[in-house]
Amino acid sequence: MTDMPPLADLVWARGYTDPAWARRHTMSGRELVPSRGVWRGSGAASALPATPPGALDGLAFTGPHGQSLTLPELLAQAETDALLVLHRGTLVHEQYLHGYEPHIPHFNASAAKSYLGLLAAVLAHEGQLDRGARVAAYVPELAGTAFGDAQVDHLLHMGTRMSYAGRPYDKALEAQRYFAVLAPQLRPYGYTGPTTIREHLATARATGEPGLEFRYENGNVEALAEVLRRITGTTTSALLSAMVWSRIGAEEDAYYVLDADGAEAACGGFSATARDLARLGEMIRCGGAIGDRQIVPEAVASTIVSGAPNGYPRRAPFPGSPATLSYHDLWWIPNDPYGSFMASGIHGQCLFISPALDLAIVHYGSQVVSPAVPHVPLVRAFLTIGAHLRG
Repeated sequence: MTDMPPLADLVWARGYTDPAWARRHTMSGRELVPSRGVWRGSGAASALPATPPGALDGLAFTGPHGQSLTLPELLAQAETDALLVLHRGTLVHEQYLHGYEPHIPHFNASAAKSYLGLLAAVLAHEGQLDRGARVAAYVPELAGTAFGDAQVDHLLHMGTRMSYAGRPYDKALEAQRYFAVLAPQLRPYGYTGPTTIREHLATARATGEPGLEFRYENGNVEALAEVLRRITGTTTSALLSAMVWSRIGAEEDAYYVLDADGAEAACGGFSATARDLARLGEMIRCGGAIGDRQIVPEAVASTIVSGAPNGYPRRAPFPGSPATLSYHDLWWIPNDPYGSFMASGIHGQCLFISPALDLAIVHYGSQVVSPAVPHVPLVRAFLTIGAHLRG
């Protein structure tokens, strides 16, 4: 296949280090590739009771260099597009910047991985998915690949080691190659590589025994998404709608971007409004329930933190975090005193849930990603907010 450094250079130079470029692409995925809606259902939107504004006024936050920042200063450094804070089910802060509006779906990037992990955990709890089964048992076409020869649980914990198409593995470059699979507009001249996610996965070969160490790689999530499609006989969009989105009182349809085969980009192609993502977070915080309606099993929602299995190392470095994090069922776990966990994506997309702090926070952003730009410590800021609200 044609070498692709020009593509990587383009994205690093124009996308990761240019907030305006990043903002266009975090808010307009449907302009690049086809998409499929995640139906909100036919019911009324659930209420989001709100307090008067000002709950976070006067708070001091720690900035990237240890300096003290006000909330507006912090959000400016984070290139924030939206910040929603739910405390005990009440909306205590809702803010939109850079032209973003409450009804507009925003790209979630890799935060989408966690939503697929939630679906997988529910199906496993119900006995429809065997965590210990080889992936090829569900998707025979992946036999002989790094993903097909791994167990489902290895995918849920980023436990595979692979290389694609015989080339040395490079995380940043492989991310750009994945974008080229999805979007013809991002392919360099003369591109002859895979044009669908399934074709891309088929080129993966194991470079080590699965289950021995953590390596964050999109292919694990795409292989898992294909497993879920096979066992349920439906699309990722329809599955998320049926199991979650149509049951949480969402105001708007969400959507996934699609590859040329019509398969959802499950590892990062999901978009939703901040309000609806807050509803999802609040449901999980409340043990999988909304009022007296159980949306996902309590045993799934309450063990995202405590259910991480023993075995290979589950901890990994995370930008802006003072320590390593654990990882379970595609959720990040900060290992703080409050049992917090989060879905997190590039450029500042985050759903942060903290049961002990009665907190669910949605942050959408267009942060630059560059060694020259310090990472804004949002997790620390979320904990500051939670401690303040708890009193």
